Amino acid sequence: MATSFTPALKFSGRELTLACVCLVAIVIFSLASPYFATLDNLTTVLRNSTELLLIGLGMTLLLAMGGVDVSVGVVMGLAAIVIGQLLNAGVSPGLTALSGPLVGAVIGVISALVVVVGRIPAIVGTLGLYGVYRTAVFALLGGQWLSGLPDSLTQLVSAPLLGLPITVWVIALAYGLVWLALRRTPYGLHLLAIGNSEDKARLSGIAVTRVRFATFIISGLLCGLAATFYVGTYRNVEMTIGSQLALEAIAAVVLGGTGIMGGHCSLLGTVLGVFLLRILQNGLLLIGVPSLWQTVVTGGLLLLVLTAEVLSGRLRIHNMNLRKNRLKGEGTA
Repeated sequence: MATSFTPALKFSGRELTLACVCLVAIVIFSLASPYFATLDNLTTVLRNSTELLLIGLGMTLLLAMGGVDVSVGVVMGLAAIVIGQLLNAGVSPGLTALSGPLVGAVIGVISALVVVVGRIPAIVGTLGLYGVYRTAVFALLGGQWLSGLPDSLTQLVSAPLLGLPITVWVIALAYGLVWLALRRTPYGLHLLAIGNSEDKARLSGIAVTRVRFATFIISGLLCGLAATFYVGTYRNVEMTIGSQLALEAIAAVVLGGTGIMGGHCSLLGTVLGVFLLRILQNGLLLIGVPSLWQTVVTGGLLLLVLTAEVLSGRLRIHNMNLRKNRLKGEGTA
């Protein structure tokens, strides 16, 4: 089974190209708008990347496994509502911060039961759950935003640690732990083997159900962690929270080089994909392009990459067939 994993700190051709595209986009938007290359704006781009970096990390694992979860944005929304209600109830910021990942992990169990145990295709099962979770968000909010939340969680998540915001350390820790799991434990090999061929993975003795179940839980936990930072930063929960995050996460992860059909992934590519999306969205907004077009850009990039993947796959198959035919011709000569 051909599986591959690009380490977080090593550039491959795909990541190098993506990094260059990010730099080119930065230069273009810096020339097009005097407000882009300012410290405040670049800080805003990084801040707006927090939730997508965490949710994209979970999506990387799901796609590498050959799965997907289109409900991730609403999972973050449900966790955010619980966090907001706990803040209003006067619960300590430490316990409130932990409640986000806990709620996300519980919802991840539900998703795993539907997709893994129920044997429903991931795209179908999570799409159905998206509708259920979205209705739950509207019901819990009662048609109104949770706004003006206490700032106790804000003080916690914005606290500096060794000169950097704690958010940076938490994201780095999350990516570091996943890197270790993929690189140093059987989980990584098993995950990629399942993405390459679930049937072959079963025949190899891999506990496919256990790995898939655990991956949905990890993704849910990361969604809950994203909710903690979201509420801590904005101190509100709106009705449409997370509505575009699933599309953005899939686009960023695929842009970064993780296979849409599974079998290989890149953590560094996911990070670069997230930054590219946020740079494009921010830059387009600053030069006067309506925010509605952000979704068009995200969807267009996803379609472009998928088309390139399909054409590249067909070219590889064509070249393999040519080599086989050539070898057969040499053998009969």
